[in-house]
This record gives sequence, structure tokens and C-alpha cells, in this order.
Amino acid sequence: MNMNASEAARARTEGKRIVMIDVRTPVEYHEAHIEGSLSMPLDQLAPEVVREKTAGADLCLLVCGSGKRAEEARTQLRSAGCESLAVLEGGITAWEEAKLPLQRPTGSRLPLMRQVQLIIGLLSLIGSILALTVDSTFALLPAFLGAGLTMAGATGWCGLAIFLSKMPWNRIPSKGCNLKSCSH
Repeated sequence: MNMNASEAARARTEGKRIVMIDVRTPVEYHEAHIEGSLSMPLDQLAPEVVREKTAGADLCLLVCGSGKRAEEARTQLRSAGCESLAVLEGGITAWEEAKLPLQRPTGSRLPLMRQVQLIIGLLSLIGSILALTVDSTFALLPAFLGAGLTMAGATGWCGLAIFLSKMPWNRIPSKGCNLKSCSH
């Protein structure tokens, strides 16, 4: 089952107990998240914690950026015996487009996607300039970056974003889930 942003917000205001689990990276969660959602990155997904946190809930709503990682999380959790799982259609993007509130930090950290855009843009520019002035082989760099962007757009998986999310300047003090605890 999937649920759109308006349905999810309405169900919450009607008093249904919906536990939202955000499977994005800690950096993405820190940048913007739905109030009350729990951070459990996809690579740290723990079915036993999900079962514990959703005990007695009407529904466990899985959230990511666009819906693809949440679908993957649902597949993993279902195979581990978790039930009453739904995916937020369109993810945080759809939630924001529906003009529903998001919690955002006040700070000067550059958002992860802007970091990705800056690096890809800069490397493409450098590769193009080097291809024109030094050796045409440098044209492979912007071609490689274009292929990566195409793959990210088609699959929702961006290796550069995952890599950057693990860099020291993007580390968020852990408030997420692990096998023993889970918090906002």
C-alpha cells in the first residue's frame, strides 16, 4: 500500500497512530524531515527496531526523498516479517509540494544536493576546459559525470551523494536508530 502526502497528513490529524520511518541518510534527514518521523537510514535498517517502534501502531509509513528507497525498505522489512507497511508516495518531495510542514535546521551547512551540484559542475567545467586546451581525453570526465547524473535520475540512487554524506563536514551527531535505540 502507498499513501500520498495529503492522506498521510489527514490520517495523522484524525488521530491514527502512524509511525513514520525516514530511510534517508542522516544528512538528508537533518536538512528537512517530517515532524515526529524517526531516522533509520536504509543501510542501517533494523527490522526488530521497526517492529518495536511500530507495536500498536495503525501503520508504519516509510519515507525517503522520492519513494524509491522507501520501496526498497518495505521489501526488506516485509521479508523480515514486518507488517502494516506503506510508502509515502513521492517522499519528502511530495510532502513539501503539498505545502505540508517540514522541520529544518537553522544553520550554515550547505545542503547535500547543492554539494553534489557544485562538485559535478566544477568537475565538468574542468574536464571540458582540459579537453579543449590540453588533451581531448579529458572529455571523458564530463561524459562520466553525465552518465552518473543520468543513472541517478533514472534510479534515485546517487553514489556521489552517498559518498558526500559520509564526509566529516556532513556528519550529524547520531540521533538515529541502531539495534538498541531509535529516536527523532
